Amino acid sequence: MRELTCIVCPIGCRLTAEEKGDELVVAGNRCPRGAVYAAEEIRAPKRVLTATCALGPTGSAGPAGACSDSAEAVRSRVRRRGMCEPRRLPVKSSRACPKERLDELLADIYVSRTMPPVKLGDVIIANWKGTGIDVVAARTLD
Repeated sequence: MRELTCIVCPIGCRLTAEEKGDELVVAGNRCPRGAVYAAEEIRAPKRVLTATCALGPTGSAGPAGACSDSAEAVRSRVRRRGMCEPRRLPVKSSRACPKERLDELLADIYVSRTMPPVKLGDVIIANWKGTGIDVVAARTLD
């Protein structure tokens, strides 16, 4: 028997899940979404991944495009909201990734590079390894 706290809605039901043969019996949920959450969390857990991507002129360029600007031009353009010369761009996966593949996705994010300007929601890595998961910018950098 496993105990879980449902994260689908703000109620946070305390769930118990137990395998009985091929069936998963879930108790404690106040709505059907809790049972679906428990089944997915036990059988195929997934997570949305947040990380940072390097900023710079070399490597793969995201939708912001490759840029031949000098390093000084990049630094002066990136100064924004008290963030002087950021070297990394916050990114996140567009949908949940299977938990067993998170390290692989994280490694691919860490080797990718993009150049400003980048807008919130720009795709940095498209359709990662054919999974339909995009890695998108989590903030705008001019």
